Amino acid sequence: MPPKGASGGKSKSSESQAGGAAPGATKAQAQTRSAKAGLQFPVGRIHRYLKQRTQHNVRIGAKAAVYTSAILEYLTAEVLELAGNASKDMRVKRITPRHLQLAIRGDEELDTLVRATIAGGGVLPFIHKALTFSGKAKNKVEGGA
Repeated sequence: MPPKGASGGKSKSSESQAGGAAPGATKAQAQTRSAKAGLQFPVGRIHRYLKQRTQHNVRIGAKAAVYTSAILEYLTAEVLELAGNASKDMRVKRITPRHLQLAIRGDEELDTLVRATIAGGGVLPFIHKALTFSGKAKNKVEGGA
């Protein structure tokens, strides 16, 4: 017979089942995987989504969910920072789809990553140089006629 507390497997030890904890000891507080990784995005939920979206019942490692959560959190923070700067430039306190559009299209890397149409985002302000008239261009047009 194996010694007490040295049984194999994932079952709880007999001491915890019998309530053998000291009366003054407090139970360890459960900590989420997001808290362990220092993230705000839900690692457990993303792990569940990754498992649901795979074909042929492929196993998904625990670190994959942490890594994916970290990437999503970084990209979200980056977009929100740029959109917040755009809203500050317009002197408003609320981020709108227009601010998101200006932030994403203004950043070269985010523009290549997000190739989607943002509803209510409008277009980037752009006037072609040929359409802007300067003083020299007007003189050339009047002199040639």
